[in-house]
Amino acid sequence: LLSCRLYCEEAKDPKRRSCLTVLAQALDVVVRSFAPILPHLAEEVFQYIPYKKDSEGVFRTGWINASSAWKKPGIEEAIEGACAMRDSFLGSISGKNALEYEVIIVIEPGLLFELMEALQAEETSSVSQLNEIMMASQTTLLTELPKETPADANITKGTFLINLEGGDICEQSSYKVIARPMAKAKCPRCRRYTSESSSTPCPRCLNVLAGKGST
Repeated sequence: LLSCRLYCEEAKDPKRRSCLTVLAQALDVVVRSFAPILPHLAEEVFQYIPYKKDSEGVFRTGWINASSAWKKPGIEEAIEGACAMRDSFLGSISGKNALEYEVIIVIEPGLLFELMEALQAEETSSVSQLNEIMMASQTTLLTELPKETPADANITKGTFLINLEGGDICEQSSYKVIARPMAKAKCPRCRRYTSESSSTPCPRCLNVLAGKGST
């Protein structure tokens, strides 16, 4: 997830910038957390932080005070639900390269589907947050099985319990995960199987290389 955003997206792409922001915030919290135990190490790390700091030393920054902007209702449950589906997907391909597959996730309309839509607005995407979590080349999010699904398709079923607002909202939802081999070639830049030819970057990478950003 990190490597794809950091190395494949355009330098100023919002997804790459947001990833850098999270890494910077995590580093700040970790350094200030272990400063009372390892003061010299914490101070050395703090002095080498490559972005502008509000204080000259780690011990002048005060204690950790996380911004309320990081607390968004439903985000934790959405990530946990996506990770549960990823585990089902990875278990169904028995240690094979996840990038060689497309994931089809089928969820009946409801709260779980809405949470997954927050991670992927499009029906099918190779660049969504949901697809990054799934670690596949492409993810499709549906409310019912595709009509062309073969009778012998390897369908993995699972359930996920959603618990929001301290238990005031609880809903157990079922889902189905289908792993289908990708029919396209591997992109020589991002390594996803979304290219028309193994010698040509995929459409997303071509846009980035042309300075047009990701699509």
